[in-house]
Amino acid sequence: MSPTLSVIVLNWNGEKLLEKFLPSVISNTQGPDVEVIVADNGSTDGSLKLICDEFPNVKLIAFDENLGYSGGYNKAINEVSSEYVVLLNSDVETPSGWWQPMLEFMKANPEVGACQPKILSYIRKDMFEYAGAAGGLLDRYGYPFCRGRLFDRIEYDLCQYDTFPEDIAWASGAALMVRRDAYLEAGGLDELFFAHMEEIDLCCRMHNLGYRVCVVPDSHVYHLGGATLNQGNPRKTYLNFRNNLLLLHKNLPEQKGRKVLFKRRLMDTLAFMMFVAKLDFPNAKAILRAHKDFRKMKRKYTVFPERDVLSTLPGADRCIVIDRYLTIKMFKK
Repeated sequence: MSPTLSVIVLNWNGEKLLEKFLPSVISNTQGPDVEVIVADNGSTDGSLKLICDEFPNVKLIAFDENLGYSGGYNKAINEVSSEYVVLLNSDVETPSGWWQPMLEFMKANPEVGACQPKILSYIRKDMFEYAGAAGGLLDRYGYPFCRGRLFDRIEYDLCQYDTFPEDIAWASGAALMVRRDAYLEAGGLDELFFAHMEEIDLCCRMHNLGYRVCVVPDSHVYHLGGATLNQGNPRKTYLNFRNNLLLLHKNLPEQKGRKVLFKRRLMDTLAFMMFVAKLDFPNAKAILRAHKDFRKMKRKYTVFPERDVLSTLPGADRCIVIDRYLTIKMFKK
């Protein structure tokens, strides 16, 4: 009999991270209908040997090459048959029973396609973590932010979001629980994205299909963050800006998308100028390259939704550039 829940940890040359974080996942993800899987993206370090020697009870799915975040998870999910799947980063520490509130919520609410726990910092456990915090939002120009995080401003966790499950625009790929059928119906993660923003794009497509996306604060995990690319890395800047433009292009009705993208490009110009003013030329060049490659890649998308669902999602009434730089916010760093 297939398990009800598969927790899949995607790994690429992350031997040290597996050694540090996988024990907590294994010991705190116990149940008769739960399995932990490591999907290896063609690692060339000692990851495979470590799993075989130290974690023999963990199911291993090994790929011959690095398929990226999107390709690796798509292939792994196609190889499991459980009804629910958690996409879990390899740098996440999990407390006891962390998955149970999310699973119970998903079972009780069949219209929910995806959810996330509250994501706290592994380094500062009293603060939210950048990648997801207390649930992801999108502003009117498609910039992602979170309850508990606005750009680089991150809140302390003072239980201000510990009420009940809330609808959000997107759930973080650091610890993303999906209904497998909804994931497949939405087409899985977009492999053209390779990495970054792909979970946001997936959630947008789920919304367009009529599913809800939620945060379940009764569940929480601790995320190290920046294990693959640190904030401020030009490669990460490039992927985030390029993929965010692609996300808007493919998830908005064609005419609305053109209008939003025109305004968005103007906003990105401000980001470019800010990097130049700071003499951060690698990141400034990354934005230019992101826009250049977006113009090429957008031709691959020719089917667009009929309804503008994104303007109805949580956060769409805000412009976070104004919120962050032109108004005073009570955030703590």
